Amino acid sequence: MNSRWKAVILSIALVATHPVVATGLSHTQIKETGQGASSTAANTLSDTDLVRARIWDLSETEWHRYKQLMQGVRGSISPSTLSPIEVLGIHARDEAERQRYAEIWARAMHEDVDRILAFQRAYDAAGKRLYPNELLIDVDRIPQKIEEVSALQSTDRLLFFARPECPVCDVLMNKLLKRIDEVSGIDIYLTDIEAGDDAVVRAWASTHQIDPEWVRSRRITLNHDGGALDKLTSGQGEVPYVLRRRGEDLSQLRASDL
Repeated sequence: MNSRWKAVILSIALVATHPVVATGLSHTQIKETGQGASSTAANTLSDTDLVRARIWDLSETEWHRYKQLMQGVRGSISPSTLSPIEVLGIHARDEAERQRYAEIWARAMHEDVDRILAFQRAYDAAGKRLYPNELLIDVDRIPQKIEEVSALQSTDRLLFFARPECPVCDVLMNKLLKRIDEVSGIDIYLTDIEAGDDAVVRAWASTHQIDPEWVRSRRITLNHDGGALDKLTSGQGEVPYVLRRRGEDLSQLRASDL
């Protein structure tokens, strides 16, 4: 074969193999580009999220962390009114971060109280200006107070079911402790902790400032739930949950009863 034909055949071979290489590279580039776009999309906040983050004065990174926390246990056990600042503060990763969110929340609450009081003063002034000769409240039209029957008696014993890191449980616990002198005692059952993990129970009691003397005298008992709530409510009870034991009878108490 002469040199001229060898050159032609070599050229044809190179042309035939080139598209294969190009196709492989193109496929790789498309795949990598697609992965990058997917990652970027997952980390991109919607316009609504960006607005909400600005309202709470949080960075995009902080808002991402807040959303991730609310997709876990925090979102399933917390009330819908729990603010992003409280969520991030509860799940702070170190003391400095916890202190930062605590100060942000304290300032926000202080400013809100100022706004409420300012509006109340404006409302009072408007009432006097618009209706100078009318009483704001006509006491003669107020129904006579009906003597309320207390939901608690001195012989009652309360069974309180709670879990650690539960803000609603904490609020209810404080209400119960304020009424401890009105009942025989309070039996506290903690859920969602390892069986026999008394250290968690003791730490929870210390956090809620439960007087050790109350425990020694059994005015308060600290217990692991161990499935007690499910047995007493046929699986229908959810923490926080309060039962009143009066003699042999058990009945549920609502937060409004306390």
